Amino acid sequence: MRSPLRPVMATLALGAAGLAYSSVYEVRAFTLRRMTVPVLAAGSEPLRVLHLSDTHMTPGQHKKQRWLRELADLQPDLVINTGDNLAHLDAVPSVLAAYGDLLDLPGAFVFGSNDYYSPVAKNPVNYLVGGTGVSNGGDWMRPKDLPFEELRSAFTQRGWTDLSNRHGTLEVNGRRLDLVGVDDPHLNFDELDHVPADTTADLAIGVAHAPYLRVLDRWNSLGYPLIMAGHTHGGQLCLPWFGALVTNCDLDRKRAKGLHTHQVPGHDPSWLHVSAGLGTSPFTSVRFACRPEATLLTLTGIDSSSSLL
Repeated sequence: MRSPLRPVMATLALGAAGLAYSSVYEVRAFTLRRMTVPVLAAGSEPLRVLHLSDTHMTPGQHKKQRWLRELADLQPDLVINTGDNLAHLDAVPSVLAAYGDLLDLPGAFVFGSNDYYSPVAKNPVNYLVGGTGVSNGGDWMRPKDLPFEELRSAFTQRGWTDLSNRHGTLEVNGRRLDLVGVDDPHLNFDELDHVPADTTADLAIGVAHAPYLRVLDRWNSLGYPLIMAGHTHGGQLCLPWFGALVTNCDLDRKRAKGLHTHQVPGHDPSWLHVSAGLGTSPFTSVRFACRPEATLLTLTGIDSSSSLL
């Protein structure tokens, strides 16, 4: 007679194996994605943009730091950092060492909530069933305790442009880029304006940490052809053939990571790239079917075809 405990034991064993895989292997399986985005004027020479997001660095994450340092070998033309660099009070030196020579390249950045507030233990079920950002309550009223100003100063001193509720212009390989950014929409720190994209620039880019629809809608309506964000961790816990369970914002699950488009009625679509990011909170250090990533976007002329690799 078959023991009634066998299905239970098999389920427990499968769960244990999944937890071990997600917390020991996949969370450290750093992956470089490569995508082509036809967003420049027809006939333009390609422009290579490295998108970094959600590093969530702690001083002891040496494998992640080594992997990041090696990204400089890609020799991108531009680095865009969409926030959540920190996960520890003493992580700034580790972040700077990890980004290394990338800080000497043209770059721009915005901050996320985890550049301001140190991580705290939370019930992971609330992440799956609760609201988003400040609408979900939590501990956002506590003082900002991470050294974000130290990080901001280090980035700007090395030449990266701070786009936190700001506009900026960069000259990259003879091309003029018009940039706009917001502080973290997840915390309602974003201050949106009505300044249209500069159509005389070679490209206009919107940069945000969290891809909330109000931000995407505004920038699409203002004519920004490319929008870049992070925050979602790609869902962090995904199911094969289903995808992300949640996005931790009001973006739909199908666009939790990767290259998509965004469009409001009456306007041409914008390309939207959402990075699945490189880290997690130290208190939920697991990823399943969603490897940590950085992405090298090759921007080409609109007479080229996009490719998702």
